[in-house]
Amino acid sequence: MKSEFGNRLAAFAVALCFVPGWIASNSVRADERATKIVMIGDSLTEGKVAETDRIPIQLEFALKAKGQSVSVINAGVGGDSAAKGLARLNRVVKDDTDAVIVALGWWDMSRGLDPKVTRAALAAILDNLQARKVAVLLCGVRAHTQFGDEHEKAFAEMFAALAREYNVLFFPAINGAVLDNAELNAVDGLHPNAAGNKAIVAQILPTVEALIDRARSRS
Repeated sequence: MKSEFGNRLAAFAVALCFVPGWIASNSVRADERATKIVMIGDSLTEGKVAETDRIPIQLEFALKAKGQSVSVINAGVGGDSAAKGLARLNRVVKDDTDAVIVALGWWDMSRGLDPKVTRAALAAILDNLQARKVAVLLCGVRAHTQFGDEHEKAFAEMFAALAREYNVLFFPAINGAVLDNAELNAVDGLHPNAAGNKAIVAQILPTVEALIDRARSRS
């Protein structure tokens, strides 16, 4: 009996030795939780190509290839103005979201909306996300429209001013890599093709990595 009790006591002592390691191991796994990024936008984000070739999916692939533990959610809806994006913000940006890429405004610009209207909607989005302590990357956009250079310039200035005011990361033109390159655009001449989306991802990747750093520093 004494021998059996001694064996059990020894086994219990050995098990206790593994407890600190088990706790540490589980703490590491918790720290390695994938950073959740939501990309909210219009048809540029939603994509007019096969799902695996769309910007959010390609961005997730590129980040994982660089060793980042992330998930990137496609919350793009074709035909969405900034105001429509604001209306659905809380539905698509859940409480477990770490970072948001705001890529709205292309529809607004293409339809000749007053940049002040777009600015008001984007400002409300940024107010919402900052109150929730979500890291943000604001993307501007370029567009060839019938409304003239002054219209395009007003939008560019509006995006940049918002980024400064809210102190968020900023990428001046999410479609800048493809706008003047027919080989990177779909047949409609408006939306990127698969190669165009990869070119966009290559350009914004460093800024998105900075976004991930900001998100992790807040957690």
